[in-house]
Amino acid sequence: MVHSATEHVIRLFEQRGQGRYGSEQVSQLQHALQCAVLAKRQGAGSAMIAAALLHDLGHIIDQKAMPESDDQNLDDAHEQRAYEWIKSHFGKAVADPVRLHVAAKRYLCTVEPEYLAKLSPASLKSFHDQGGVMSQSQIDDFRDEPFAFEAVELRRWDDLAKDPQMQTPRIEDFAPLLDRLVEDL
Repeated sequence: MVHSATEHVIRLFEQRGQGRYGSEQVSQLQHALQCAVLAKRQGAGSAMIAAALLHDLGHIIDQKAMPESDDQNLDDAHEQRAYEWIKSHFGKAVADPVRLHVAAKRYLCTVEPEYLAKLSPASLKSFHDQGGVMSQSQIDDFRDEPFAFEAVELRRWDDLAKDPQMQTPRIEDFAPLLDRLVEDL
């Protein structure tokens, strides 16, 4: 039997995940599945695979629409909107990398200038909308976060998970993994 939190995730992606992921060439669902597959291929543990799957859940957890045009302000605080829900159902090891993945992009762009050139146009625009380059105190604060390293890993998968041709499992295939995380809390 699938846990109710897992059912909720599946339902959200089925109902709201079919829409385009901003101006990217993939849907919210495709992006989430690709990110989770990339995490799995890298040998990530269950919590990180779940974080990869759920990292943009804030875009679809409520009725607030994600900006569809890069001309709009792309800082919709999605990393915060789903945080408490994810933490209460799947734990901090899943929720904190999700909460930090936007800061991780800013961090990487600040400490690895070549990283900035790898961003898609939408990610580049959101980078600026979300605060741009970090100050030294912001860098220090980010590095002090217990899940900073995991957030950086998640961010790298996030940037690669935008391939309209990539084949992935179905969202339902991740139900056992999500259920195990719920049960382990």
